[in-house]
Amino acid sequence: MNIILLGPPGAGKGTQAHILVDERNMTQLSTGDMLREAKDSGTEMGKIVADVMARGDLVTDEIVIGLIREKLQGEKGGGFIFDGFPRTLPQADALGKLLEECGETLDAVIEMQVDDSALVSRITARSTCAGCGEVYNDITKPIPADETCTKCGQAKGFNRRADDNEDSLKNRLMEYYKKTSPLLGYYYAKGMLESVNGLGEIDEVKASISNALG
Repeated sequence: MNIILLGPPGAGKGTQAHILVDERNMTQLSTGDMLREAKDSGTEMGKIVADVMARGDLVTDEIVIGLIREKLQGEKGGGFIFDGFPRTLPQADALGKLLEECGETLDAVIEMQVDDSALVSRITARSTCAGCGEVYNDITKPIPADETCTKCGQAKGFNRRADDNEDSLKNRLMEYYKKTSPLLGYYYAKGMLESVNGLGEIDEVKASISNALG
């Protein structure tokens, strides 16, 4: 099964993707993770990515599609979760063509619906483990008292993103609504879109996604 997780910054896509990886043996394809992995890989594609990032240029859609192609041609497991891609309608078209070329299908698109005001309080309280990327939240999932990650066991290695603040979030939300929200109509027209309430407890959201996927 191949799915896309859609939703604004802080909707919980990463958290739910990790759960799907653990419980369904799926592979999370996060654009940021793929770029970092490629940059350090030493492959031809990795050298291209490293050069682009060293110049401070934006990575092109063609490069991201190339990275996804490599993943699709590797170990499939329980399928793929596209997290952070596509972000635009042209990217959605490109991903559809790539999946067809690779003999794959897109089975579902999950929209995680959240309220903007709730996003602000959620994101400004967010931290991640520097070792594995596990997400913590001061309100809903605090960092353990001994400051040890519950997933990888790394001690005292937690980061807050510099742009996890109210002003920056408003700009990121505007970008999402301008560029990414049109994908909701795009996938609805294809009969693939399922919407879940992203503001529930983690287990509640997990159950809603599980029901949507069947």
